Amino acid sequence: MKKYLLVIFALAISFGAMAKLPALSDEAKAKAAEAAAKAAHGNKVADFQLCKSRDKVATHYYKTNGKGKAAPTATPACVDPGAYKPADTASAAPAAAPAGAKPAAAPAKKG
Repeated sequence: MKKYLLVIFALAISFGAMAKLPALSDEAKAKAAEAAAKAAHGNKVADFQLCKSRDKVATHYYKTNGKGKAAPTATPACVDPGAYKPADTASAAPAAAPAGAKPAAAPAKKG
């Protein structure tokens, strides 16, 4: 009997936990996007550091055990991602032209 009560209680709690959450606000979406961008940049920095350390280890190996020979396969150069630059959302999206607007004509060349 205790097993059944425990299962019923667990089901009742789980149904309450599955209630629909409210939609995120624009500010929360922006913060989430910023956090994702920071994480992506952090991953790029970690990849760069790993690449540099692999190059250092390979160089040391070929100097000490490889009798001065170069690595047998060429590897791509490590690319430094640089400092993190937060995206400016206001300047990232250009102002949209009205649907019926025509582009301005180019000025005529003199000459």
